[in-house]
Amino acid sequence: AEFKRKSPSKGWIKQEGRADVIPLSYQRHGASALSILTDIDYFGGYDEYIQQARQSGVTIPILYKNFIIDEYQLFQARFCGASAVLLIAADLGMEECKTLLQLAHDLSMEVLLEMHGERDFDYAALEPDMYGINNRNLGTFVTDVENSFRMAELLPKEGCKVSESGIGNPATVRQLRAAGFSGFLMGEHFMKAEEPGVELSQFIAAL
Repeated sequence: AEFKRKSPSKGWIKQEGRADVIPLSYQRHGASALSILTDIDYFGGYDEYIQQARQSGVTIPILYKNFIIDEYQLFQARFCGASAVLLIAADLGMEECKTLLQLAHDLSMEVLLEMHGERDFDYAALEPDMYGINNRNLGTFVTDVENSFRMAELLPKEGCKVSESGIGNPATVRQLRAAGFSGFLMGEHFMKAEEPGVELSQFIAAL
């Protein structure tokens, strides 16, 4: 479940959302892990949001979600209490990605490697902890969950697959599970609700 106050395509989703309230509510309502946006310019996030979530009592894994292009950002992620980091294939050369993945592991963090299309699939050979398929086209912002179904067959069968973006229906999650996905990253659907944690629990109940 993602703590996401703002997006580049939608603007503010929940400007008043508090990092010391919503992440803990997600945990209490059944989230297995959290994603917290730390990018300031596009998502209205801060590293401190992870610290605030930890201080409020969050103990489940937290993904540091940002545009990581430099090793220093990995040290920032570890310092603020993240358990995992996002690496985006489209943002990184192969060797850069390999170096960052190794450093993340050296810092005891896991890596969600995000891919968008077939041109990114060479990166799967780096064997990240989680293979992410983003259903949102970063160039057009168009979201299509079918992207996950198309890409699933190209990923290693034994890998942990995560479908990201555009998921708002329990039936879609069931279909994605059948296609081999074991993780589902959802933010906007929950953050638009008055009580994101309660919305999460209702979604889980519907599953």
